[in-house]
Amino acid sequence: MRDQSELIRQSIIRDMSEGVMTVGLDGVISYANPAASEILDRSAEELTGKSFAGVFFEYEENDAFNQTVLDAVYNSSAVHENIVPYYTGKYTKQLHVRTSFLRSEGEKVALIVVLSDISELTELRDAIKAMEKNKALNDRLELRNKLLSETFGRFLSDDIVRQLLDTPDGLNMGGRKRSLTIMMSDLRGFTALSERMEAQKLILMLNHYLGEMTEIIQQNEGTIIEFIGDGIMALFGAPNYSEKHAENAVRAAVEMQRRMRKVNDWNTQRGLPRLEMGVGINTGDVIVGNIGSERRTKYGVVGSNVNLCGRIESYTVGGEILISPQTRDEISVKLEIAAERPVIPKGVKEPLTLSLVTGIGDLSCRVAEEKPVKLASPIDGGYLTVRDKHTEALLKPCRFTALCSSGAVIEAEEEPELFDNLEIEINKFTKLFAKVTERGKGYSVLRFTSTPEGFEDFVKQSLGSLQ
Repeated sequence: MRDQSELIRQSIIRDMSEGVMTVGLDGVISYANPAASEILDRSAEELTGKSFAGVFFEYEENDAFNQTVLDAVYNSSAVHENIVPYYTGKYTKQLHVRTSFLRSEGEKVALIVVLSDISELTELRDAIKAMEKNKALNDRLELRNKLLSETFGRFLSDDIVRQLLDTPDGLNMGGRKRSLTIMMSDLRGFTALSERMEAQKLILMLNHYLGEMTEIIQQNEGTIIEFIGDGIMALFGAPNYSEKHAENAVRAAVEMQRRMRKVNDWNTQRGLPRLEMGVGINTGDVIVGNIGSERRTKYGVVGSNVNLCGRIESYTVGGEILISPQTRDEISVKLEIAAERPVIPKGVKEPLTLSLVTGIGDLSCRVAEEKPVKLASPIDGGYLTVRDKHTEALLKPCRFTALCSSGAVIEAEEEPELFDNLEIEINKFTKLFAKVTERGKGYSVLRFTSTPEGFEDFVKQSLGSLQ
């Protein structure tokens, strides 16, 4: 009966899908079932009767497999189990190895090694892990893109954000030469305004204004490069090229000046001051792309035509749009030109004739201008010239001969230059800023760019005696 039980046991072990190998206390392999031969890629003859060390110590890649077996020898009181790589000499498998001791009457007689080939399971596990890793990476990428879009999308146009996210080298530095149209806008007297307003109200007013202007620029295929305080710099024709970049820029400017009425209505309802904006536009070749350093870069534009656009914008007063001859030549639709303004910008050798645009096509932003009214008696005052953000120290005397809430006519022994920016003193008022828009024989016409509180009441009182 015992022999029959032994036969049954041997039959079960022989037919098992797991490999079973026994190693005697002398280190010689005493038995290996067919599954063990297949898993280990060794025939029964290569295993049975051979030294374990002689068979398996050949390859360094099998150190983990060998160590698992040796651990059982050093610590026979525990069952040892591990997943290890096994190199056959041709390829590597992943094995599940479990070791224990065979005992007879309480004495150890052989080490039992049970083997399972789990290579396919490992590959499946790794594939699942790879899928999970890819999903995690995709989730992180989606989160990154969302963060970029939500963060930079508030400052850059959708086109630029899309280019940064979709183009493999979108964040690399570099640029290329391109003919396009640049727009710069600025609020008149904003610096003086910011000095006397509460910060919270100032930011509320500024954010509303910039939001309204941004909407118009982007609707006309413009790309906002940056907000510089109250100023806006935008491109038309980049990153997405348009043959109508000059027309789009001028149309946007006209719509922006029209929208200022709505902006000021919003301000008035909230007790905020009225705003006036000047816009300069120029067309020409520039370098556009990602500009900066490896630590900090931005999408931008450089070139002499960018500088010229800034000069053109500096000649404007509130409500004006001045465009360069290059921009005018690029536009085929009808322009409404209120005046031609000859200037000699800094850095330009030849005189330049700028066009004061009040409309394009059927769209117009023309408004009736208030003219200074002649005073019954001139009012004494003075002015300081402001150049490159610096105000001269010596006050030059002048007389105000005509006045209105938006401008004045002055006479002075030392006359200011055309387009000079002035800081005016009249009566008790200081921090009154103006630009010289016209010069005649013995007089200068000023357009106020910033007026202090109470100045309009003073003008009304000064003109009241004429009625």
